[in-house]
Amino acid sequence: MTAWLRDCWYLALPSRELRGGRLVPKVMLGEPLVFGRDAAGRVFALRNICPHRGIPLHHGWIDGDGVRCCYHGWKFAAADGHCLDIPSLVPEQKLHLERIRVAAPPVREAQGNVWVWFARDGAEIDAAALPPPPLAPDIGERAPAVAIAMDFACNVDDAALGLMDPTHAAFVHTSWWWRKNPKKVRPKEKSYIPYGAGFRMERIVLGEKGSKPYRLLGRGTSSEITFELPGLRIEHVKGDRHSVVALTAITPCEANRTEVHQRIYWTLPALGWARPLVRHLARVFLGQDRDVVVKQQEGLAYKPNLMLVDDADTQAKWYHRLKQEYLKAQEEGRPFRNPVEARLLRYQS
Repeated sequence: MTAWLRDCWYLALPSRELRGGRLVPKVMLGEPLVFGRDAAGRVFALRNICPHRGIPLHHGWIDGDGVRCCYHGWKFAAADGHCLDIPSLVPEQKLHLERIRVAAPPVREAQGNVWVWFARDGAEIDAAALPPPPLAPDIGERAPAVAIAMDFACNVDDAALGLMDPTHAAFVHTSWWWRKNPKKVRPKEKSYIPYGAGFRMERIVLGEKGSKPYRLLGRGTSSEITFELPGLRIEHVKGDRHSVVALTAITPCEANRTEVHQRIYWTLPALGWARPLVRHLARVFLGQDRDVVVKQQEGLAYKPNLMLVDDADTQAKWYHRLKQEYLKAQEEGRPFRNPVEARLLRYQS
């Protein structure tokens, strides 16, 4: 199930990386793209290959409403990728510049993130009719307090399953200051329901044990976790005064390289001082997830038969069924039908 899903938004990079006329190259879903802002500050994405001699456009520069190639100065419109200028042409040489273009996928900027819409091959796109990109709830238009990204040397499915796994924490997320004894597990019981193109852990009230940090959010602090295709996990913790949201987005780059983005938002204005600490902890935790998935690749290289068990691996089973249904619905030209059924999952973690 390593197929890359189309007709959906993928997170590309933080908005703050596109400053000062900078061009940023990225490979997403096997496609070379270049990102930037035009002279008016609008975000754009273009296919990162000049159709003249094949040099990547990110070696060029932003020129007003477009991008100039560094090799022969061809200019392409940031808005739609059509060619605006070929300096080598003399007046009597007629060439229909509007017929020359590079692909320009739709992009949206929201809550400090840049998202790209990847359509099915050959599909016509009405950018105005596209759904909005994923949003962190209860946050408004705030930019993330912490934004990190990390490369996972694995395919997109292994990355997704590793991050949604509910029982690995006691063994993977350990250190001298956190969960020093990996053999210590506790019984868990969570209710899940189908939601959109995925599933949701229904909101639970967080217990008193270890809840001191949650008191900053107010009374009745509760948590809810949602997963949706193509690879979006949102954890929403809120009290009666403030909220914290962790948004994790999984973006396939190449067959065995996946970029995992993590964005952490909060509504507490007095917590600015905590950003470096939270960023460090987030990198440690995400790095532990990356390291164990990379180790997993050593065994998967031999294509072993694998087994999934209830209830600990039910979310992994749902993920595969969701992808199968998504692909089948597109192939048959019909609406997506969520195959997940409401269920109580019990496991130890």
